[in-house]
Amino acid sequence: MIVVTRYTVPEGEQDAFLAGAEAAVEAMARRPGFRGSRIGRAADDPLLWTVVTEWDGPGAYRRALSNFDVRVAAVPLLSTARNEPSAFEVVSRRDGAGAESAGGPGATAG
Repeated sequence: MIVVTRYTVPEGEQDAFLAGAEAAVEAMARRPGFRGSRIGRAADDPLLWTVVTEWDGPGAYRRALSNFDVRVAAVPLLSTARNEPSAFEVVSRRDGAGAESAGGPGATAG
């Protein structure tokens, strides 16, 4: 499962946002089921940022969010995210070499 949260970060607040996002991801990375993350900024709109995390599944993500350290680090960040769906089931994936695989438990292809 992937979680994609998007943020509008005003000029002058980007360094603080990045520090907060890195702290939130660091706390989540210590939880079981965490697979990886990316923090990015839109190439065409430097005020638009995203934090993407990958998890073994929705249960791992929900359990991570209930952890005290994650709540302390991530909730302030998540509370500033755009109000839109953010959790997605992976139904297909392709690695850098072009190999395709199913998304995982419950994933359907085709």
